[in-house]
Amino acid sequence: MIFTCSDDLDLEKIAGSGQCFRWTMQDNGFCRIIAGSEHLHIRRKNVSQLEADCSKEKFEAFWYRYFDFQESYKEIRKKIDPEQDPFLYQAAIYGQGIRILRQDPWEMLISFIISQRKSIPAIRTAIENLCRMAGTAIETESEQNVLYAFPTPEQLAMLTAQQLSECGLGYRTEYVRRAAKAAADGIIDFDRMRQMEDLTLEQSLECIYGVGTKVANCTELFGFHRLNSFPRDVWINRVLETEYPQGYPFTAYEPYNGVMQQYMFYFYRGQSGR
Repeated sequence: MIFTCSDDLDLEKIAGSGQCFRWTMQDNGFCRIIAGSEHLHIRRKNVSQLEADCSKEKFEAFWYRYFDFQESYKEIRKKIDPEQDPFLYQAAIYGQGIRILRQDPWEMLISFIISQRKSIPAIRTAIENLCRMAGTAIETESEQNVLYAFPTPEQLAMLTAQQLSECGLGYRTEYVRRAAKAAADGIIDFDRMRQMEDLTLEQSLECIYGVGTKVANCTELFGFHRLNSFPRDVWINRVLETEYPQGYPFTAYEPYNGVMQQYMFYFYRGQSGR
């Protein structure tokens, strides 16, 4: 299908923004996306139109929400005053097109547990290994390339520590194993968590074995779509130290500090060449 998009949307920037690990930019210009048990090929057709290999009904039922098209990111960027905050204004111009995807909280929890002290390519590899090991096959592109859904808690909980370790999880193996068992047993209740206030949600996530503040904040932002969550990693800490020595103005950008974090992360990482 062909659809019109007048708001910010840059597939390549989103793919490199550190929020999704199952996006693949392909030589034909399409981006292949696997989200849970759904998959999509999508590309920019021209300035105002995109092309996707799904029906209008499927796009409206799943992908419209996934891309957060109900939110105007152009309007969010207008909150930045170029005179008051020239750095963030520059970062937002550089990162224009990034959106905060509405991803599955279970997938995000495990993905960001795995992400600890790993590079983005290494995170992607570990997640794909995990999907091949335990996920359900959802599409066969070729004999050498089968697409797998992200494993359910029950599927992941069936793997042994040895099998998990073989996926390249390292010391995170036990974190993933225990999170899967807790989710499969209903101890981690994502439906209940969706109803929580931001602070309560963060505290609940930090009660999960292996989850610290940064993983909790990433899960909040990318899994529960709490747009004011502000994950801090080495890049963001560098931004705060270098660009905001007097303090970052959180109040000025509420309730969209998580969107601003993505602009800053993408800009600083891009300027470093990494």
